[in-house]
Amino acid sequence: MVSRALFSSRVNRALSVSTGLPGDTGMRASVQGGAGGSGAVRGFQEIPHTGSNGWINLLRFWREGTFNQLHKHMEKTFNMLGPIYRQYLGSQSSVNILLPGDIGELFRSEGLHPRRMTLQPWATHRETRKHSKGVFLKNGAEWRADRLLLNREVMLSSAVQRFLPLLDEVARDFCHLLHRKIQMDGHGENEHRSLTLDPSPDLFRFALEASCYVLYGERIGLFSSNPSWESERFIWAVERMLATTPPLLYLPPRLLRRLHVPLWTQHATAWDHIFSHAEARIQRGYQRLQFPGGTGGSVPGSGCQFPGVLGQLIERGELPLNLIRANLTELMAGGVDTTAVPLQFALFELARNPGVQEKVRKQVKDSWLQAAGNPQKALQGAPLLKGTMKETLRLYPVGITVQRYPIRDIVLQNYRIPAGTLVQACLYPLGRSQDVFQNPECFDPSRWGGAEAGRGRSIEDSSMERGSGAGFRSLAFGFGARQCVGRRIAESEIQLLLLHILRNFHLEVSSKEDINTKYTLILQPESPPTITFTTLLSSNQTLCPQ
Repeated sequence: MVSRALFSSRVNRALSVSTGLPGDTGMRASVQGGAGGSGAVRGFQEIPHTGSNGWINLLRFWREGTFNQLHKHMEKTFNMLGPIYRQYLGSQSSVNILLPGDIGELFRSEGLHPRRMTLQPWATHRETRKHSKGVFLKNGAEWRADRLLLNREVMLSSAVQRFLPLLDEVARDFCHLLHRKIQMDGHGENEHRSLTLDPSPDLFRFALEASCYVLYGERIGLFSSNPSWESERFIWAVERMLATTPPLLYLPPRLLRRLHVPLWTQHATAWDHIFSHAEARIQRGYQRLQFPGGTGGSVPGSGCQFPGVLGQLIERGELPLNLIRANLTELMAGGVDTTAVPLQFALFELARNPGVQEKVRKQVKDSWLQAAGNPQKALQGAPLLKGTMKETLRLYPVGITVQRYPIRDIVLQNYRIPAGTLVQACLYPLGRSQDVFQNPECFDPSRWGGAEAGRGRSIEDSSMERGSGAGFRSLAFGFGARQCVGRRIAESEIQLLLLHILRNFHLEVSSKEDINTKYTLILQPESPPTITFTTLLSSNQTLCPQ
Protein backbone atom coordinates (compact mmCIF):
# COMPACT_ATOMS: atom_id res chain seq x y z
CA MET A 1 0.00 0.00 0.00
CA VAL A 2 1.17 3.52 -0.77
CA SER A 3 1.92 5.27 2.52
CA ARG A 4 -0.16 8.17 3.83
CA ALA A 5 2.92 10.36 3.56
CA LEU A 6 3.22 9.60 -0.15
CA PHE A 7 -0.48 10.30 -0.66
CA SER A 8 -0.11 13.58 1.23
CA SER A 9 2.74 14.65 -1.02
CA ARG A 10 0.58 13.90 -4.08
CA VAL A 11 -2.31 15.86 -2.65
CA ASN A 12 -0.10 18.77 -1.66
CA ARG A 13 1.21 19.01 -5.21
CA ALA A 14 -2.40 19.04 -6.44
CA LEU A 15 -3.38 21.68 -3.92
CA SER A 16 -0.41 23.89 -4.80
CA VAL A 17 -1.89 24.75 -8.18
CA SER A 18 -5.45 25.44 -7.00
CA THR A 19 -5.25 27.55 -3.89
CA GLY A 20 -8.00 30.06 -4.64
CA LEU A 21 -11.63 30.11 -3.66
CA PRO A 22 -14.20 28.52 -6.03
CA GLY A 23 -14.23 30.30 -9.36
CA ASP A 24 -10.96 32.20 -9.02
CA THR A 25 -7.81 32.01 -11.11
CA GLY A 26 -6.25 29.36 -8.90
CA MET A 27 -8.82 26.81 -10.01
CA ARG A 28 -8.50 27.89 -13.64
CA ALA A 29 -4.76 27.36 -13.38
CA SER A 30 -5.42 23.87 -12.07
CA VAL A 31 -7.76 23.09 -14.95
CA GLN A 32 -5.37 24.43 -17.54
CA GLY A 33 -2.12 23.11 -16.15
CA GLY A 34 -3.33 20.15 -14.14
CA ALA A 35 -1.65 18.56 -11.13
CA GLY A 36 1.85 19.88 -10.88
CA GLY A 37 0.95 22.87 -13.08
CA SER A 38 2.72 21.69 -16.24
CA GLY A 39 2.37 19.27 -19.11
CA ALA A 40 -0.39 18.42 -21.54
CA VAL A 41 -3.77 17.29 -20.24
CA ARG A 42 -3.81 13.51 -19.97
CA GLY A 43 -6.47 11.21 -21.35
CA PHE A 44 -9.36 9.62 -19.48
CA GLN A 45 -7.91 6.11 -19.82
CA GLU A 46 -4.78 7.22 -17.97
CA ILE A 47 -6.67 7.85 -14.73
CA PRO A 48 -5.60 5.27 -12.11
CA HIS A 49 -8.21 2.56 -11.55
CA THR A 50 -8.99 -0.39 -9.31
CA GLY A 51 -9.37 -2.93 -12.10
CA SER A 52 -11.06 -2.59 -15.45
CA ASN A 53 -13.39 -5.60 -15.21
CA GLY A 54 -16.47 -4.42 -13.34
CA TRP A 55 -17.93 -7.91 -12.87
CA ILE A 56 -14.77 -9.30 -11.32
CA ASN A 57 -14.67 -6.27 -9.05
CA LEU A 58 -18.30 -6.85 -8.10
CA LEU A 59 -17.64 -10.48 -7.23
CA ARG A 60 -14.69 -9.39 -5.10
CA PHE A 61 -16.92 -6.87 -3.32
CA TRP A 62 -19.45 -9.59 -2.56
CA ARG A 63 -16.82 -12.07 -1.38
CA GLU A 64 -14.97 -9.62 0.84
CA GLY A 65 -18.03 -7.84 2.25
CA THR A 66 -16.88 -4.50 0.85
CA PHE A 67 -20.38 -3.08 0.40
CA ASN A 68 -20.75 -2.64 4.15
CA GLN A 69 -17.35 -0.93 4.31
CA LEU A 70 -17.50 1.03 1.08
CA HIS A 71 -16.51 4.28 2.83
CA LYS A 72 -13.34 2.64 4.18
CA HIS A 73 -12.65 1.10 0.78
CA MET A 74 -12.78 4.57 -0.81
CA GLU A 75 -10.43 6.00 1.81
CA LYS A 76 -7.99 3.14 1.32
CA THR A 77 -8.11 3.49 -2.47
CA PHE A 78 -7.38 7.22 -2.36
CA ASN A 79 -4.39 6.46 -0.12
CA MET A 80 -3.17 3.98 -2.72
CA LEU A 81 -3.89 5.80 -5.98
CA GLY A 82 -3.99 9.50 -5.14
CA PRO A 83 -6.80 12.09 -5.23
CA ILE A 84 -8.58 10.74 -8.33
CA TYR A 85 -9.34 7.21 -9.54
CA ARG A 86 -11.73 5.25 -11.73
CA GLN A 87 -14.01 2.58 -10.27
CA TYR A 88 -15.69 -0.16 -12.30
CA LEU A 89 -18.35 -2.11 -10.43
CA GLY A 90 -20.76 -4.40 -12.22
CA SER A 91 -22.45 -2.40 -14.96
CA GLN A 92 -21.47 0.93 -13.39
CA SER A 93 -18.33 3.01 -13.82
CA SER A 94 -17.39 6.26 -12.10
CA VAL A 95 -14.58 8.70 -11.50
CA ASN A 96 -14.04 9.29 -7.78
CA ILE A 97 -12.55 12.53 -6.43
CA LEU A 98 -11.95 13.99 -2.98
CA LEU A 99 -10.30 17.42 -3.16
CA PRO A 100 -12.61 20.44 -2.70
CA GLY A 101 -11.07 22.25 -5.66
CA ASP A 102 -11.95 19.36 -7.98
CA ILE A 103 -15.42 19.11 -6.45
CA GLY A 104 -15.97 22.80 -7.14
CA GLU A 105 -15.04 22.32 -10.79
CA LEU A 106 -17.49 19.40 -11.01
CA PHE A 107 -20.38 21.43 -9.64
CA ARG A 108 -19.63 24.33 -11.97
CA SER A 109 -20.27 21.96 -14.85
CA GLU A 110 -23.63 20.57 -13.63
CA GLY A 111 -25.84 22.77 -15.85
CA LEU A 112 -29.43 23.96 -15.42
CA HIS A 113 -30.75 20.45 -14.79
CA PRO A 114 -28.17 18.74 -12.56
CA ARG A 115 -28.20 14.97 -12.77
CA ARG A 116 -26.96 12.49 -10.21
CA MET A 117 -26.81 8.72 -10.22
CA THR A 118 -30.27 7.19 -10.52
CA LEU A 119 -31.07 4.64 -7.84
CA GLN A 120 -32.37 2.15 -10.36
CA PRO A 121 -33.90 -0.25 -7.80
CA TRP A 122 -36.09 2.61 -6.57
CA ALA A 123 -37.02 3.62 -10.11
CA THR A 124 -37.84 0.02 -11.06
CA HIS A 125 -40.13 -0.29 -8.05
CA ARG A 126 -42.04 2.84 -9.11
CA GLU A 127 -42.37 1.58 -12.67
CA THR A 128 -43.53 -1.92 -11.75
CA ARG A 129 -46.02 -0.62 -9.16
CA LYS A 130 -47.26 2.18 -11.47
CA HIS A 131 -46.30 4.85 -8.92
CA SER A 132 -45.34 8.36 -9.97
CA LYS A 133 -41.75 9.45 -9.36
CA GLY A 134 -40.77 12.31 -7.09
CA VAL A 135 -37.97 14.79 -7.68
CA PHE A 136 -35.37 12.40 -6.30
CA LEU A 137 -35.86 10.10 -9.29
CA LYS A 138 -36.63 12.69 -11.96
CA ASN A 139 -34.34 14.61 -14.31
CA GLY A 140 -34.54 17.46 -16.81
CA ALA A 141 -37.21 20.13 -17.14
CA GLU A 142 -39.84 18.00 -15.39
CA TRP A 143 -37.58 17.68 -12.35
CA ARG A 144 -36.93 21.44 -12.27
CA ALA A 145 -40.61 22.39 -12.46
CA ASP A 146 -41.56 20.09 -9.57
CA ARG A 147 -38.52 21.05 -7.53
CA LEU A 148 -39.27 24.77 -7.69
CA LEU A 149 -42.77 24.15 -6.32
CA LEU A 150 -41.42 21.99 -3.49
CA ASN A 151 -38.68 24.48 -2.62
CA ARG A 152 -41.32 27.05 -1.72
CA GLU A 153 -42.80 24.72 0.92
CA VAL A 154 -39.68 23.14 2.43
CA MET A 155 -36.56 25.14 1.54
CA LEU A 156 -37.32 28.87 1.72
CA SER A 157 -36.85 30.77 4.98
CA SER A 158 -40.59 31.51 5.06
CA ALA A 159 -41.27 27.77 5.03
CA VAL A 160 -38.79 27.19 7.86
CA GLN A 161 -40.58 29.83 9.95
CA ARG A 162 -43.83 27.90 9.49
CA PHE A 163 -42.59 24.49 10.54
CA LEU A 164 -39.90 25.37 13.10
CA PRO A 165 -42.38 25.69 16.02
CA LEU A 166 -43.75 22.22 15.23
CA LEU A 167 -40.28 20.67 15.38
CA ASP A 168 -39.57 22.55 18.59
CA GLU A 169 -42.70 21.03 20.14
CA VAL A 170 -41.60 17.50 19.23
CA ALA A 171 -38.05 18.12 20.50
CA ARG A 172 -39.44 19.29 23.85
CA ASP A 173 -41.65 16.23 24.06
CA PHE A 174 -38.62 14.01 23.43
CA CYS A 175 -36.90 15.58 26.44
CA HIS A 176 -40.05 15.13 28.55
CA LEU A 177 -40.00 11.44 27.61
CA LEU A 178 -36.33 11.14 28.52
CA HIS A 179 -36.96 12.87 31.85
CA ARG A 180 -39.73 10.40 32.67
CA LYS A 181 -37.44 7.46 31.89
CA ILE A 182 -34.69 8.87 34.09
CA GLN A 183 -37.08 9.52 36.99
CA MET A 184 -38.47 6.00 36.75
CA ASP A 185 -35.33 3.97 36.02
CA GLY A 186 -32.37 6.22 36.84
CA HIS A 187 -30.30 6.57 39.97
CA GLY A 188 -28.94 9.47 42.04
CA GLU A 189 -30.48 12.59 43.54
CA ASN A 190 -33.76 13.92 42.20
CA GLU A 191 -32.22 16.91 40.43
CA HIS A 192 -29.19 15.03 39.15
CA ARG A 193 -30.42 11.56 38.32
CA SER A 194 -28.63 9.50 35.67
CA LEU A 195 -29.63 6.78 33.27
CA THR A 196 -27.46 4.88 30.78
CA LEU A 197 -29.27 3.73 27.67
CA ASP A 198 -29.18 3.30 23.93
CA PRO A 199 -31.15 6.34 22.70
CA SER A 200 -31.42 5.16 19.09
CA PRO A 201 -34.98 3.70 19.25
CA ASP A 202 -36.30 6.96 20.68
CA LEU A 203 -34.29 8.98 18.15
CA PHE A 204 -35.93 7.06 15.30
CA ARG A 205 -39.34 7.75 16.84
CA PHE A 206 -38.44 11.42 17.19
CA ALA A 207 -37.45 11.67 13.53
CA LEU A 208 -40.65 9.97 12.34
CA GLU A 209 -42.88 11.97 14.69
CA ALA A 210 -41.25 15.25 13.64
CA SER A 211 -41.35 14.43 9.92
CA CYS A 212 -45.02 13.44 10.03
CA TYR A 213 -45.90 16.63 11.89
CA VAL A 214 -44.22 18.84 9.31
CA LEU A 215 -45.26 16.91 6.21
CA TYR A 216 -48.80 15.86 7.13
CA GLY A 217 -49.71 18.32 9.87
CA GLU A 218 -50.48 15.66 12.48
CA ARG A 219 -48.87 14.10 15.54
CA ILE A 220 -48.85 10.30 15.49
CA GLY A 221 -48.16 9.66 19.18
CA LEU A 222 -44.82 7.84 19.03
CA PHE A 223 -43.85 9.14 22.47
CA SER A 224 -46.79 7.41 24.14
CA SER A 225 -46.30 4.25 26.18
CA ASN A 226 -47.73 2.18 23.31
CA PRO A 227 -46.51 3.53 19.97
CA SER A 228 -48.43 2.22 16.98
CA TRP A 229 -47.38 -0.98 15.27
CA GLU A 230 -47.93 0.78 11.94
CA SER A 231 -45.23 3.34 12.68
CA GLU A 232 -42.80 0.73 14.04
CA ARG A 233 -43.28 -1.22 10.81
CA PHE A 234 -42.53 1.93 8.81
CA ILE A 235 -39.19 2.36 10.58
CA TRP A 236 -38.39 -1.30 9.93
CA ALA A 237 -39.33 -0.91 6.24
CA VAL A 238 -37.04 2.12 5.79
CA GLU A 239 -34.12 0.24 7.34
CA ARG A 240 -34.80 -2.82 5.13
CA MET A 241 -35.08 -0.65 2.02
CA LEU A 242 -31.77 1.09 2.75
CA ALA A 243 -29.95 -2.17 3.50
CA THR A 244 -31.07 -3.85 0.26
CA THR A 245 -30.38 -0.91 -2.06
CA PRO A 246 -26.54 -0.96 -2.41
CA PRO A 247 -26.17 -4.53 -3.74
CA LEU A 248 -28.99 -3.92 -6.22
CA LEU A 249 -27.34 -0.80 -7.66
CA TYR A 250 -24.89 -2.82 -9.71
CA LEU A 251 -27.26 -5.51 -10.99
CA PRO A 252 -30.18 -5.24 -13.45
CA PRO A 253 -33.30 -4.99 -11.20
CA ARG A 254 -35.72 -6.07 -13.94
CA LEU A 255 -33.84 -9.34 -14.38
CA LEU A 256 -33.77 -9.90 -10.63
CA ARG A 257 -37.50 -9.25 -10.48
CA ARG A 258 -38.23 -11.76 -13.22
CA LEU A 259 -36.06 -14.36 -11.48
CA HIS A 260 -37.80 -13.71 -8.14
CA VAL A 261 -34.46 -13.15 -6.42
CA PRO A 262 -35.08 -12.81 -2.62
CA LEU A 263 -33.02 -9.61 -2.40
CA TRP A 264 -35.28 -7.85 -4.87
CA THR A 265 -38.41 -9.22 -3.19
CA GLN A 266 -37.26 -7.86 0.18
CA HIS A 267 -36.50 -4.48 -1.36
CA ALA A 268 -39.85 -4.19 -3.15
CA THR A 269 -41.78 -5.36 -0.07
CA ALA A 270 -40.07 -2.71 2.06
CA TRP A 271 -41.05 0.00 -0.42
CA ASP A 272 -44.62 -1.31 -0.48
CA HIS A 273 -44.82 -0.84 3.31
CA ILE A 274 -43.40 2.68 2.99
CA PHE A 275 -45.95 3.65 0.35
CA SER A 276 -48.78 2.09 2.35
CA HIS A 277 -47.85 4.14 5.43
CA ALA A 278 -47.51 7.36 3.42
CA GLU A 279 -50.79 6.76 1.61
CA ALA A 280 -52.67 6.35 4.91
CA ARG A 281 -51.19 9.62 6.23
CA ILE A 282 -51.98 11.48 3.02
CA GLN A 283 -55.57 10.24 2.99
CA ARG A 284 -56.09 11.36 6.59
CA GLY A 285 -54.53 14.72 5.85
CA TYR A 286 -56.65 15.18 2.75
CA GLN A 287 -59.83 14.37 4.70
CA ARG A 288 -58.93 16.85 7.43
CA LEU A 289 -58.62 19.60 4.85
CA GLN A 290 -62.19 18.96 3.70
CA PHE A 291 -63.58 19.92 7.11
CA PRO A 292 -63.03 23.30 8.77
CA GLY A 293 -62.77 21.65 12.19
CA GLY A 294 -59.81 19.52 11.15
CA THR A 295 -56.78 19.75 13.44
CA GLY A 296 -53.50 20.79 11.96
CA GLY A 297 -50.32 21.83 13.63
CA SER A 298 -50.80 24.97 15.64
CA VAL A 299 -48.04 27.51 15.14
CA PRO A 300 -47.62 29.39 18.42
CA GLY A 301 -48.13 33.12 18.08
CA SER A 302 -49.22 32.92 14.45
CA GLY A 303 -52.96 32.93 15.02
CA CYS A 304 -53.39 30.30 12.31
CA GLN A 305 -53.19 26.57 11.75
CA PHE A 306 -50.34 25.08 9.72
CA PRO A 307 -51.76 22.16 7.70
CA GLY A 308 -48.36 20.66 6.99
CA VAL A 309 -46.54 20.58 3.67
CA LEU A 310 -49.32 18.31 2.37
CA GLY A 311 -51.97 20.90 3.13
CA GLN A 312 -49.92 23.73 1.66
CA LEU A 313 -49.40 21.84 -1.61
CA ILE A 314 -53.06 20.82 -1.89
CA GLU A 315 -54.31 24.32 -1.16
CA ARG A 316 -52.02 25.84 -3.79
CA GLY A 317 -53.23 23.31 -6.37
CA GLU A 318 -50.12 23.60 -8.54
CA LEU A 319 -48.84 20.03 -8.10
CA PRO A 320 -51.13 17.10 -8.99
CA LEU A 321 -52.10 14.80 -6.11
CA ASN A 322 -50.15 11.84 -7.56
CA LEU A 323 -46.96 13.94 -7.57
CA ILE A 324 -47.66 15.25 -4.07
CA ARG A 325 -47.97 11.63 -2.95
CA ALA A 326 -44.73 10.63 -4.71
CA ASN A 327 -42.69 13.47 -3.25
CA LEU A 328 -44.01 13.23 0.30
CA THR A 329 -43.34 9.49 0.29
CA GLU A 330 -39.75 10.12 -0.78
CA LEU A 331 -39.36 12.81 1.89
CA MET A 332 -40.71 10.46 4.56
CA ALA A 333 -38.52 7.57 3.44
CA GLY A 334 -35.46 9.79 3.40
CA GLY A 335 -36.21 11.72 6.57
CA VAL A 336 -36.07 9.14 9.38
CA ASP A 337 -32.74 7.29 9.38
CA THR A 338 -30.95 10.27 7.83
CA THR A 339 -31.90 12.38 10.87
CA ALA A 340 -31.85 9.79 13.65
CA VAL A 341 -28.43 8.37 12.77
CA PRO A 342 -26.53 11.71 12.71
CA LEU A 343 -28.12 12.46 16.09
CA GLN A 344 -26.62 9.22 17.44
CA PHE A 345 -23.19 10.26 16.25
CA ALA A 346 -23.60 13.85 17.52
CA LEU A 347 -24.60 12.72 21.02
CA PHE A 348 -21.67 10.32 21.09
CA GLU A 349 -19.14 12.96 20.03
CA LEU A 350 -20.48 15.52 22.50
CA ALA A 351 -20.38 12.89 25.26
CA ARG A 352 -16.78 11.88 24.60
CA ASN A 353 -15.65 15.51 24.24
CA PRO A 354 -16.85 17.10 27.51
CA GLY A 355 -14.99 20.36 26.89
CA VAL A 356 -16.76 20.82 23.56
CA GLN A 357 -20.06 19.82 25.17
CA GLU A 358 -19.77 22.50 27.85
CA LYS A 359 -18.79 25.17 25.35
CA VAL A 360 -21.80 24.43 23.14
CA ARG A 361 -24.10 24.16 26.18
CA LYS A 362 -23.05 27.58 27.47
CA GLN A 363 -23.81 29.19 24.12
CA VAL A 364 -27.13 27.33 23.92
CA LYS A 365 -28.23 28.43 27.39
CA ASP A 366 -27.27 32.05 26.80
CA SER A 367 -29.05 32.09 23.45
CA TRP A 368 -32.17 30.42 24.81
CA LEU A 369 -32.40 32.97 27.60
CA GLN A 370 -32.02 35.89 25.21
CA ALA A 371 -34.51 34.39 22.74
CA ALA A 372 -37.16 33.99 25.49
CA GLY A 373 -38.05 30.56 24.14
CA ASN A 374 -38.31 31.56 20.46
CA PRO A 375 -36.73 28.58 18.65
CA GLN A 376 -35.68 30.51 15.56
CA LYS A 377 -33.91 33.22 17.57
CA ALA A 378 -32.37 30.58 19.84
CA LEU A 379 -30.80 28.78 16.87
CA GLN A 380 -29.56 32.03 15.36
CA GLY A 381 -27.83 32.90 18.62
CA ALA A 382 -26.08 29.52 18.95
CA PRO A 383 -23.94 29.04 15.83
CA LEU A 384 -21.98 26.28 17.57
CA LEU A 385 -25.11 24.12 17.26
CA LYS A 386 -24.84 24.36 13.49
CA GLY A 387 -21.11 23.77 13.82
CA THR A 388 -21.82 20.63 15.85
CA MET A 389 -24.10 19.34 13.11
CA LYS A 390 -21.60 20.13 10.35
CA GLU A 391 -18.74 18.59 12.31
CA THR A 392 -20.78 15.44 12.91
CA LEU A 393 -21.60 15.18 9.21
CA ARG A 394 -17.96 15.83 8.29
CA LEU A 395 -16.88 12.75 10.23
CA TYR A 396 -20.02 10.69 9.59
CA PRO A 397 -21.67 11.81 6.32
CA VAL A 398 -25.11 10.24 5.88
CA GLY A 399 -24.50 9.62 2.21
CA ILE A 400 -20.86 8.91 1.45
CA THR A 401 -20.88 10.38 -2.07
CA VAL A 402 -22.42 13.23 -4.04
CA GLN A 403 -22.62 12.53 -7.76
CA ARG A 404 -22.96 14.58 -10.92
CA TYR A 405 -22.76 14.01 -14.66
CA PRO A 406 -20.93 17.07 -16.08
CA ILE A 407 -22.57 18.55 -19.16
CA ARG A 408 -19.20 19.50 -20.69
CA ASP A 409 -15.70 18.08 -20.71
CA ILE A 410 -13.77 19.06 -17.60
CA VAL A 411 -10.21 18.62 -16.42
CA LEU A 412 -9.57 17.24 -12.93
CA GLN A 413 -6.04 16.59 -11.66
CA ASN A 414 -4.83 17.14 -15.23
CA TYR A 415 -7.05 14.34 -16.61
CA ARG A 416 -9.77 15.07 -19.13
CA ILE A 417 -13.20 13.86 -18.00
CA PRO A 418 -15.69 13.54 -20.88
CA ALA A 419 -19.15 15.10 -20.56
CA GLY A 420 -21.71 12.62 -19.25
CA THR A 421 -19.24 10.71 -17.05
CA LEU A 422 -20.48 9.79 -13.58
CA VAL A 423 -18.20 11.66 -11.15
CA GLN A 424 -18.48 11.05 -7.41
CA ALA A 425 -17.27 13.40 -4.68
CA CYS A 426 -16.37 11.00 -1.85
CA LEU A 427 -17.37 12.64 1.41
CA TYR A 428 -16.06 10.21 4.01
CA PRO A 429 -12.40 10.39 2.92
CA LEU A 430 -12.82 14.13 2.23
CA GLY A 431 -13.96 14.80 5.80
CA ARG A 432 -11.07 12.84 7.31
CA SER A 433 -8.30 14.09 5.03
CA GLN A 434 -5.43 15.83 6.80
CA ASP A 435 -4.76 17.64 3.52
CA VAL A 436 -8.19 19.30 3.63
CA PHE A 437 -8.81 19.69 7.36
CA GLN A 438 -6.43 20.60 10.13
CA ASN A 439 -6.50 17.92 12.83
CA PRO A 440 -9.30 16.01 11.06
CA GLU A 441 -9.55 13.45 13.87
CA CYS A 442 -10.52 16.23 16.30
CA PHE A 443 -14.23 16.97 16.87
CA ASP A 444 -14.28 20.77 16.83
CA PRO A 445 -17.53 22.57 15.93
CA SER A 446 -15.72 25.92 16.00
CA ARG A 447 -13.82 25.03 12.82
CA TRP A 448 -17.03 26.07 11.01
CA GLY A 449 -17.14 29.47 12.70
CA GLY A 450 -19.16 30.44 15.77
CA ALA A 451 -16.29 30.52 18.26
CA GLU A 452 -16.99 32.94 21.08
CA ALA A 453 -15.63 36.42 20.51
CA GLY A 454 -12.38 37.04 22.32
CA ARG A 455 -11.82 33.35 23.06
CA GLY A 456 -9.32 32.73 20.27
CA ARG A 457 -9.67 32.07 16.59
CA SER A 458 -11.44 29.03 15.22
CA ILE A 459 -9.67 26.44 13.13
CA GLU A 460 -11.62 27.87 10.20
CA ASP A 461 -9.13 30.75 10.19
CA SER A 462 -6.23 28.53 9.16
CA SER A 463 -4.76 29.05 5.71
CA MET A 464 -5.29 25.39 4.85
CA GLU A 465 -9.04 25.64 5.37
CA ARG A 466 -9.34 28.95 3.52
CA GLY A 467 -7.61 27.40 0.54
CA SER A 468 -8.71 25.55 -2.54
CA GLY A 469 -12.44 24.99 -2.82
CA ALA A 470 -13.15 26.04 0.78
CA GLY A 471 -16.84 26.32 -0.05
CA PHE A 472 -16.95 22.64 -1.04
CA ARG A 473 -15.75 21.01 2.18
CA SER A 474 -19.22 20.52 3.70
CA LEU A 475 -21.48 18.65 1.30
CA ALA A 476 -23.50 16.28 3.48
CA PHE A 477 -26.74 17.69 2.02
CA GLY A 478 -25.37 18.02 -1.49
CA PHE A 479 -24.95 21.27 -3.37
CA GLY A 480 -26.84 23.72 -5.53
CA ALA A 481 -30.21 23.23 -7.18
CA ARG A 482 -30.08 19.48 -6.60
CA GLN A 483 -29.15 19.52 -2.92
CA CYS A 484 -31.32 17.46 -0.55
CA VAL A 485 -34.88 18.75 -0.77
CA GLY A 486 -35.45 17.91 2.90
CA ARG A 487 -32.34 19.74 4.03
CA ARG A 488 -34.02 22.52 6.02
CA ILE A 489 -36.29 20.07 7.83
CA ALA A 490 -33.36 17.80 8.75
CA GLU A 491 -31.11 20.67 9.83
CA SER A 492 -33.86 22.09 12.03
CA GLU A 493 -34.69 18.71 13.59
CA ILE A 494 -31.06 17.98 14.45
CA GLN A 495 -30.24 21.41 15.85
CA LEU A 496 -33.43 21.78 17.89
CA LEU A 497 -33.14 18.37 19.50
CA LEU A 498 -29.49 18.99 20.38
CA LEU A 499 -30.47 22.38 21.79
CA HIS A 500 -33.06 20.92 24.16
CA ILE A 501 -30.93 17.93 25.13
CA LEU A 502 -27.99 20.17 26.04
CA ARG A 503 -30.26 22.44 28.07
CA ASN A 504 -31.61 19.47 30.02
CA PHE A 505 -28.92 16.81 30.26
CA HIS A 506 -25.23 16.22 30.69
CA LEU A 507 -23.89 13.48 28.39
CA GLU A 508 -21.24 10.87 29.14
CA VAL A 509 -19.90 7.67 27.60
CA SER A 510 -18.01 4.87 29.30
CA SER A 511 -15.55 4.50 26.42
CA LYS A 512 -14.04 7.14 24.18
CA GLU A 513 -12.96 4.64 21.54
CA ASP A 514 -14.03 5.36 17.96
CA ILE A 515 -17.33 3.92 16.80
CA ASN A 516 -17.16 1.19 14.17
CA THR A 517 -19.34 2.14 11.21
CA LYS A 518 -21.07 0.33 8.38
CA TYR A 519 -22.59 1.48 5.11
CA THR A 520 -26.12 0.52 4.06
CA LEU A 521 -26.81 3.35 1.60
CA ILE A 522 -26.33 5.57 4.64
CA LEU A 523 -23.43 5.51 7.08
CA GLN A 524 -24.39 4.27 10.54
CA PRO A 525 -22.87 2.70 13.66
CA GLU A 526 -22.31 -1.04 13.66
CA SER A 527 -23.70 -0.92 17.20
CA PRO A 528 -25.58 2.16 18.46
CA PRO A 529 -23.58 4.04 21.13
CA THR A 530 -24.78 3.89 24.72
CA ILE A 531 -25.06 7.30 26.40
CA THR A 532 -25.41 8.28 30.08
CA PHE A 533 -27.91 11.14 30.49
CA THR A 534 -27.78 13.12 33.75
CA THR A 535 -30.42 15.73 34.50
CA LEU A 536 -29.06 19.23 35.01
CA LEU A 537 -32.11 20.70 36.76
CA SER A 538 -35.54 19.56 37.87
CA SER A 539 -37.93 18.97 34.98
CA ASN A 540 -40.17 21.86 36.01
CA GLN A 541 -37.27 24.30 35.90
CA THR A 542 -35.64 23.13 32.71
CA LEU A 543 -38.58 22.33 30.45
CA CYS A 544 -40.63 25.46 30.92
CA PRO A 545 -41.01 27.64 27.79
CA GLN A 546 -39.19 30.69 29.13
